[in-house]
Amino acid sequence: MVGVVVLSRELLTEMAGYGRTLVAFSGGVDSSVVLAAAVRALGSAQVAAVTAVSPSLPAAELASAREFCAGLGVAHHTPATSEMDVPGYRENGPRRCYFCKSVLLDTANALAAELGFATITTGTNASDVVAGFRPGIQAAAERGARTPLADLGLEKTTVRDIARHWGLPVWDKPAAACTASRVAYGIAVTPARLARIERAETAVRAALGGAVRDLRVRDLGDAVRLEVDPDLVERARGDEAVGAAIREAGFAAAPIRVEVFRSGSMNDRLADPRRRQ
Repeated sequence: MVGVVVLSRELLTEMAGYGRTLVAFSGGVDSSVVLAAAVRALGSAQVAAVTAVSPSLPAAELASAREFCAGLGVAHHTPATSEMDVPGYRENGPRRCYFCKSVLLDTANALAAELGFATITTGTNASDVVAGFRPGIQAAAERGARTPLADLGLEKTTVRDIARHWGLPVWDKPAAACTASRVAYGIAVTPARLARIERAETAVRAALGGAVRDLRVRDLGDAVRLEVDPDLVERARGDEAVGAAIREAGFAAAPIRVEVFRSGSMNDRLADPRRRQ
């Protein structure tokens, strides 16, 4: 606990020098810690959050983000973003996240200029920096976003420890990448495709009950890969309600495979750097 106390103080000291701060806020544990740290270091009047609203953001995630900001007493800006209009995003190549993050940070920079914020921050942590191919981090860096967690060397487990130390309700929240990350590279991202993924994940969670933590419905184009917690794989494979939930969400007769959840499993094909272009 002493280590967490010291590290949390270092984070507050770091952010105290940022001036008025706008936090790019997804609602996950990382950006939640950054937002909470900004409030503790600067005061709620000097801080705001911005969440990009688009078809890739599940409604439940937006609702929880709003609730968290309200609890901190910070203004929460929710501009509609148009990444779907960007060919590089819509075509869904390996650098999709670059285009998505570019739109988000361009929107945040415009908002910061309009409202007089000195600094924009993201929730990128030290684990993200060494995790491999992360074009979104590049896009944010090019647009001047600060990364206090990464700059202080705070890894994901430490960020969760700080969140728990501060009593943040998201301290054990599962990772929740945007819905577009469920679509296999090379398959066009469309609002209809994202909507059926969201419907399928909501329905499968309901079918499995409260026991599920990590869950993804991966759209592979000609098939669906459901990824769940290791102890739920066999149950999901044998539960007709799970398959029915996915089909009724809009996947019709697509073959369904059930595997253990792996964060970033869609990036397996990127082991060959030539496929990242």
